[in-house]
Amino acid sequence: MALLDPNFQYHLHTTVDKLGKYVILPGDPGRVAKIAQLLDEPEHIATNREYVTYTGSLDGVRVSVCSTGIGGPSAAIAVEELVRCGCHTFIRIGTSGGMNLKVTGGDLVVATAAIRGDGTSAEYLTPDYPAVADFDVVTALAQSAAALSSDEEGNRYHTGVVQSKDSFYGEIEPQAMPESARLLNRWEAYVKSGCLASEMEAATLFAVALVRGVRAGAVLTALWNVERSKAGLPDKVCKSNERAIACAVGAIRKLIAGEKR
Repeated sequence: MALLDPNFQYHLHTTVDKLGKYVILPGDPGRVAKIAQLLDEPEHIATNREYVTYTGSLDGVRVSVCSTGIGGPSAAIAVEELVRCGCHTFIRIGTSGGMNLKVTGGDLVVATAAIRGDGTSAEYLTPDYPAVADFDVVTALAQSAAALSSDEEGNRYHTGVVQSKDSFYGEIEPQAMPESARLLNRWEAYVKSGCLASEMEAATLFAVALVRGVRAGAVLTALWNVERSKAGLPDKVCKSNERAIACAVGAIRKLIAGEKR
């Protein structure tokens, strides 16, 4: 038997008939069951490696939740196999570190595009091609985020560019890296360019979606903002991803409603 069976996905352990066309993508496998409880009649589909998959429904339409693990390579595998199962709309839910001073811990960040500091997107796009989110998905996420937000620190939302990278500790402790000068210089350039936050999967997700002709977006919780701390500004640490989850679910409802019209 060939390694890749078109009827059974090698990594996800899923089949076409078990999935919805809309998929929520948390990184953490531990979040999948929690998110799935917001769907109607959620059913556990499969667990293999970092991939946990559930399927339920929203407003009568099947919706799946699938974890991607940490970083671009595992996220690309998940999206590739989900696309092979006919899925067409993807929303990443994740966490991030704020970069722009207007972003505080607890704020939501809706990514319109991602700086391609990852390695995986280079397998999909040429160096000068941007990793951008789908306009309709971004619009639905922004509308959903607005309904969940207020004008106070830790409860706002922002739309704009995020940075995706492969090394968590390259961001947290760049001075400890042999490439510290390059990492610090690039970070400073991104901050000066208005980048909102740093995370690890959006660029890959957007790149795969662009190449495969499907829709993708991302909503991130800012856990904290190191730039605010460096500037002596108040910045709380947020450990809850509840608002981002609600934002993604609300956005999918909007996209489903638009498709029904």
